[in-house]
Amino acid sequence: MAIGWLSILKAVPWTDVVSNAPKVADGAKKLWETVARKKSPSDTTTGTSATATADTPSLVGLEARMGELAGEVGRLQQEMLTSSQLIKSLAEQNAQLVRRVYWQSRILLVVGLVAVGGLVLVLLR
Repeated sequence: MAIGWLSILKAVPWTDVVSNAPKVADGAKKLWETVARKKSPSDTTTGTSATATADTPSLVGLEARMGELAGEVGRLQQEMLTSSQLIKSLAEQNAQLVRRVYWQSRILLVVGLVAVGGLVLVLLR
């Protein structure tokens, strides 16, 4: 099972992943800033409980429908804001993970070289 993971990890172009991680984090931050700047629409309608019949749309019915739609737009903007915040958070965590994996792979390489050096010294004695 470990061999499968090793082949997957070897197939990953780590230099590309590490070099692009800051770009991904910056893109997520820009998305968050763009979405956070947008203002949600104010709900200026009164009474959304009035309904109009399908045959004769009255002014009250249209105002009620407009209020419902404004509420829905506000809800969708809040959902978009929450989603972009999640994306930003995930991008930052991804960048941290990539940095840690990169440095751990470097440490593992050093440990491997030291082990090979020790093995060579033991075999030469």
